[in-house]
Amino acid sequence: MEQIKQKEKNLNPFETAVEKLYELFDNTVLRYSVLALMVTFLVYLPLSSSLFTQEIMTNMFFYVVVCLGLNIMIGFAGLLHLGYAAFFAVGAYVTGIMSATYGINFWLTLPFSMVAAIIAGLAIAAPTLKLRGDYLAIVTLGFGEIIRYTVRNVGITGGAIGLIGIERPVFFGIVLDKISHFYYMFFILSIIAIFISYRLHDSRLGRAWQYIREDEDAAAAMGINVVSTRLYAFIIGSCFGALAGSFFAAKMTAISPDSFMFIHSVMILLAVVLGGMGKIPGVVLGAIIVTLFPEVSRDIGQYRLIIFALVLLVLMLYRPQGLWPERQFISTKK
Repeated sequence: MEQIKQKEKNLNPFETAVEKLYELFDNTVLRYSVLALMVTFLVYLPLSSSLFTQEIMTNMFFYVVVCLGLNIMIGFAGLLHLGYAAFFAVGAYVTGIMSATYGINFWLTLPFSMVAAIIAGLAIAAPTLKLRGDYLAIVTLGFGEIIRYTVRNVGITGGAIGLIGIERPVFFGIVLDKISHFYYMFFILSIIAIFISYRLHDSRLGRAWQYIREDEDAAAAMGINVVSTRLYAFIIGSCFGALAGSFFAAKMTAISPDSFMFIHSVMILLAVVLGGMGKIPGVVLGAIIVTLFPEVSRDIGQYRLIIFALVLLVLMLYRPQGLWPERQFISTKK
């Protein structure tokens, strides 16, 4: 049986490549050496790169944070959410209103941003968490659109025009108004998000999420409170999105409802599925691909999105579980 499985996997070049990658990263020294080199490279990148490159990398770090937040819902707990852009919209508007309208310091708006996202998460999660699969996805899709149309039609949010004049953050007397400042800010935020994701994944709560994702009825029979455990996934995932939205608002100094359309939720979901749901390095890889591929192929012109779609189609055909999924196969090679 083991030989049959191995032959089946060898038929797919993606499977063989990923298995070799797993074997390489089983070496602790090699794994941490690669991570140290990557962090060192990213720290020194702004010193020798253009503003355009820094802008793209900043957007990449932003996507890493929001994708990890969605991964808690989808990858860890198995909750299909199609309106995740609503959470960083809530964070962005709370920070924008408190900063631009009331002149409150940016750093003081962050707790309020997370509380507002938690309230929004509870408002949608509490009455719908007993739903499953497509039904939950439809409800979350509607939730995302409700948030977007609400901020479009409420006066305090600036309506369809949006909010302008959001103040820049001040850190120890330094006004963070350069792209390099936000590069490092989002870089640190992404590292914190990765660290928290790993801690959650290895925690008792993370294991409960995985049990629910694999078999909800079996998890309930084991004594896991399915509703409250899934509710924690909504709450924590919403906080990730809200924080990212707050920093996004500070970076742009102006936000509008068009910044939080359904297509943004789709792109975040695409990154999570493409990289591998539930696998943190896979989600980071998916966020990198979704951010960088359209930019590096910009010279192709109007055909770049078609090529991007074809590449994604091929990947989904040959690697439907994602580029770096949870490891399901343990090699017997010595």
